[in-house]
Amino acid sequence: MKSEISEQTARTEDAGGTRTDTATDAFVAHRSLLFTVAYEMLGSAADAEDVLQETWLRWAGVDLGAVRDQRAYLVRITTRQALIRLRTLGRRKESYVGTWLPAPLLTVPDVAEDVELADSVSMAMLLVLETLAPTERAVFVLREVFDVEYDEIAEAVDKSPAAVRQIAHRARTHVAARRPRGSVSPAETQHALDAFQRAAATGDLQGLLDILAPDVVFMGDGGGVKQAVLNPVMGADKVARLLAAGLGKITASSLRPEQVNAYPALVLRLDGAIDTVVAVRIDDGLITGLYAVRNPEKLSHMQRETALRR
Repeated sequence: MKSEISEQTARTEDAGGTRTDTATDAFVAHRSLLFTVAYEMLGSAADAEDVLQETWLRWAGVDLGAVRDQRAYLVRITTRQALIRLRTLGRRKESYVGTWLPAPLLTVPDVAEDVELADSVSMAMLLVLETLAPTERAVFVLREVFDVEYDEIAEAVDKSPAAVRQIAHRARTHVAARRPRGSVSPAETQHALDAFQRAAATGDLQGLLDILAPDVVFMGDGGGVKQAVLNPVMGADKVARLLAAGLGKITASSLRPEQVNAYPALVLRLDGAIDTVVAVRIDDGLITGLYAVRNPEKLSHMQRETALRR
């Protein structure tokens, strides 16, 4: 992304270079915020990166002298571009093969330490956000996660402040009825994943059954490219049998814990490439959701990030 910014800067730079340097500095300073806004709206790191590129292209042509608040202006551009892409993604999901899951995002420990931000990017919360209409999702993310003022949100979504307040209330109520029942620490998530790994290493599925909620749901996303369950599998017994069949085909050494979407998750690598990312949802100390992403397109961003960190 930095190289792309530099290329665009070179094309738009004026004689003194001051204007584009200022624009670039402002964009880079707020890039992390803009990426998170786009990712939470879209559930896709690759699409979020594309939105940031579109944001930069528009920001590079803005008269900075007329901008009162650069952060607010950048958030507005990002939100509008994300809304355009979100509606396109909605049409794409209608023909998607099997269950659509958010693309996993490799995160650093600092994100997990911010409890509110960690919960907002968790796989479970992103699935809840999927049930919101595009504008509701934008308003919820901006207001509830980033505490953006109603007036700023109104400009970003082209609504009146009064309408935004109503949308925010409606979205907040909708999410509250569907979000995880309580705050879950990374330690609790790690405990669940340790049991998963032990089951892979020893075949002790009883240990796994002990932490599966009776109404646990397993979802898989292969995108029609990789083998995955096409519909959610519900119930501890059915999920355990499914896991037994899958775990018998892999070795424990190929499963590694990673910080994904701000919580511990298991990553299956085959021949050095990421094959599957398994995230979990925990409520009241029990696993209530298992999300296995196998679609290579959704894993490509995480594969690149992992390679860069080595």
